[in-house]
Amino acid sequence: MKTRIGIMGYGNLGRGVEIAVNAAEDMVLTAVFTRRDPAGVKILSPDVPVVRADEAEKWADKIDVLIMCGGSATDLPEQTPKYAKLFNVVDSFDTHARIPEHFANVDSAAREGDRIAIISVGWDPGMFSLNRAYANAILPDGKDYTFWGKGISQGHSDAIRRIAGVKNAKQYTIPVESALEAVRAGENPELTTRQKHTRECFVVLEEGADAEAVEREIKTMPNYFSDYDTTVHFISEEELLRDHAGMAHGGFVFRTGKTGVNGEHSHVIEYSLKLDSNPEFTTSVMTAYARAAKRLFDEGQRGCKTVLDIAPAYLSDRSGEELRAQLL
Repeated sequence: MKTRIGIMGYGNLGRGVEIAVNAAEDMVLTAVFTRRDPAGVKILSPDVPVVRADEAEKWADKIDVLIMCGGSATDLPEQTPKYAKLFNVVDSFDTHARIPEHFANVDSAAREGDRIAIISVGWDPGMFSLNRAYANAILPDGKDYTFWGKGISQGHSDAIRRIAGVKNAKQYTIPVESALEAVRAGENPELTTRQKHTRECFVVLEEGADAEAVEREIKTMPNYFSDYDTTVHFISEEELLRDHAGMAHGGFVFRTGKTGVNGEHSHVIEYSLKLDSNPEFTTSVMTAYARAAKRLFDEGQRGCKTVLDIAPAYLSDRSGEELRAQLL
């Protein structure tokens, strides 16, 4: 029987989940939930109903996994615990500093609802987290480095768009090239947050908005911009649509370490991603973890999990025998 998937929120992430689910032979898209007027939401799947978010509770017995497609700044901290009482859920919460708090809230809600939840699923947190965990276990005597970009960060762009006076915005995360090359060469540099990345913001203001106040709020925003050298450009909506419509992103995870009796052998582990579509890749990861959520729920597991808790075989639509023969 196919896993029945629901989508909560239909923006770039929601559309990406729809594409990924429709491509999966073992899944079926059952409903899309939106806070907007459903009549104005056009999805790619003509036979799938679009339903008001406040009616989601009526679908609790018709959906196996609800994939949360809101933003991390304000949506997911509220929505994921709320819906984890009713559904098995997967989200992409990516505010690293608040993951422990979010985990605790979702875990409590999922256990109350006798459900399972998987949070912070995507590429970072997500695939990068897995690579950091593997590399730390393999090279305990070493150092971690993570670089993001150059690319548009959905979470940071969303955080800017939530500022009063902002009509639209895109934010680029840019690695500092000299820092990246020093790590790749095995030099083990000591790097501050500010020395590893810069942030560049392209912002469309609402008419009459205070540009200085908006720029100040961006640059001082904790967890997003306050620890970085940030440049803010105010541009027209036409310029934003013309020059910044793409959603490319990517990055690198490094672990440098030593082995040997006296640490005489040096090693560099590097994992990189080059993504043409950040939301479509993120939602492909989320969809794979939705498969895992259904399997874990069927096994009787409950509460909140992260990618660090789940065996890789749970993500695949192949059997154990196929995985051992084809990928091991």
